[in-house]
Order: sequence, then C-alpha cells, then structure tokens
Amino acid sequence: MKRSFGSDNHSGVHEKIMVAILRANEGDEIAYGEDKFTEKAIGDMQYVFGEEARIFFVFNGTGANTVAIKSMTRSFNSVIASESSHLHVDECGSTENFCGTKINVLKTPDGKLTPELLEPLFHGRGDQHRVQPKVVSITQSTELGTVYTSQEVRALADFAHGKGMFLHMDGARLANAAAHLKTGLAEVSTQCGVDVLSLGGTKNGMMLGEALVVMNKEIVSELLFFRKQGMQLPSKMRYISAQFRALLRKSLWKKLADNANKMAGLLAHGVKDLKNVEIVYPVESNAVFAKIPKDKIEELQKHFFFYVWDEDESIVRWMTHWQTSKEDVIEFVDKIAEVLG
Repeated sequence: MKRSFGSDNHSGVHEKIMVAILRANEGDEIAYGEDKFTEKAIGDMQYVFGEEARIFFVFNGTGANTVAIKSMTRSFNSVIASESSHLHVDECGSTENFCGTKINVLKTPDGKLTPELLEPLFHGRGDQHRVQPKVVSITQSTELGTVYTSQEVRALADFAHGKGMFLHMDGARLANAAAHLKTGLAEVSTQCGVDVLSLGGTKNGMMLGEALVVMNKEIVSELLFFRKQGMQLPSKMRYISAQFRALLRKSLWKKLADNANKMAGLLAHGVKDLKNVEIVYPVESNAVFAKIPKDKIEELQKHFFFYVWDEDESIVRWMTHWQTSKEDVIEFVDKIAEVLG
C-alpha cells in the first residue's frame, strides 16, 4: 500500500532496533527480567530519568496505563482525564474493568488539562458518598497533537500533589513532544513531577513493548505484583529491553520523532491555503487535524489511508511517522488538492 497517514502504529521497525532484537536472540537468558539486556536497559533508562527511577517493561500501551493506574488507586478512587484521552476513548474500559476505578473526564479546547479545569471536581472531597479523585492522567503529546510545556506539566503536578494525588503521564508519543520542545525525555515528564510515566516506543520505531517509569517510592513495592496480575510481565523480556536500548542509544528516538514532526509540519504547510481545508488544532507533533467536506472523505481514502476523527464535524486526522518522507507528503498534498478541488 501507499504510505499510510492513518497512524504512527502503521510504520515499520527501524533497522537498528531490528538488529538489537536479533542480537538479543543469541543464546539463553534467564526469564522475567533477570537477563543482561534488561539490566543494561534499566541502566540506560536511569541515565535518562535519574537513578531514583524504577523501570518496569510491559507489552503494550494499554497495559502500561492500566498497571500504572492500578498501582495508584483503590476501587473508591477516580482518575481525572481529558475527554479525548486514550485512557477514556480507546482502551475498551480497561481502567474501569481491571482497576475498578471511575474516570472523570473533562472537556478541553486543545486536549490539555489545567489546574483551573480540575478544581471544580474537588467539591465532594472526603464525602463518603462520592468517588475520591486520586490520579490526574495527562497525555504527552495529546490525542489532538498538542504538547504540554514543562511549566504546564509542573503546574499540574503541583496541583495534584497539593491535593494528595498522583500525576500519571501517558507518554505513548513523549518522543514527539520532547522533539517539538527541543528537550530531553525527562525534561517534559518526570523532572516536572510526574509520578508514573507510561513510556511508549511502538509509535517511534519499535516492534512492541512499552515501559513504566516510576518516580514515586509509594508505588514501587506493589507494582511488581500488579504487573504480573495484569498479564503484563514478559517472560522473554530481553526482546523489549533490547529495543529500548537501541532507541535510547545516540538519541535515536529524537531523530525518528523529529522526522515525524517535520513531516506533519510540511503537510500542514502544504494544505493550509487549500480550498475546503481548515486545520482545527495547532500542529505541534506528528498529527494534523483538518476539517474537510464530508462528501470528499471517501474519495480521498481510496488513494491514501487515514481516519475520520469526528464524523459529525467532518474532521479527519492525518498522522506522519518516522518513515514518512517528503515525497510521501508532497504526493498526499497533491492528491488532497485534486480531490477537494
């Protein structure tokens, strides 16, 4: 098929990561994280996030988020998240099912929570008849392609901690956020007060696997058991660990995320003056959200794959990734101009 603009999950595996998997395949290793690849990967992660960080490798993003929330909540607690969050929209009720916790969702104009939006949810704090908010969960970058600055994350962390709560970050696209802000991974996440980070790799060149980066000591002791109970403990963990080592080496993550972001910027620039195209959210990572005529969507999808984000508003999502090329974008822009007339 032609280059997909549907999702960064549609991309292939970077060759350096594939080589790392093959190297991890040599010989026997003790299972469940007792191997040399995992030991070295944890060291690499702690170099990035600090020696106090505790690292737990898991299979996928939904599993990472679910185990993270489980480690911070009890059944009478709730999680506060954006209405557009992956946690709320695209995880099939995993948090509610496995954690037994309610998700309080808030409308946001740009996908980002703020202390001002959160404050009204605390009027019933301490009331035995109401669920008790315990976690604020944010996504970096957001599902709308926008990015929290380090100051915005710190403000949310200070707010949450001031209420006796935890701050969780779904960092499936943290690399794209850091590339946009021209910082390291920790500078826009754990260094800003995030208690638990779900760190993604699959959307940025890896085959599979995510990691939990835990900064809060209260959470660490029980998370081992929640990971196993949540069916997220890989027996052959070395294959996930090896991929993260390759992704971190010489900041490969940044190179890959930079390309995805630049191609989204090129796409946005190419369509911004086209007739019948309205970009509806700031393009800050690797996603372009555009409002186009509803009767043109199906015709355009015959040529390039992409998803409809909001059918009622006729908003589509065009995503780029580490393999997207300038030529791919130009061809897509030309087809958009042709179809939309």
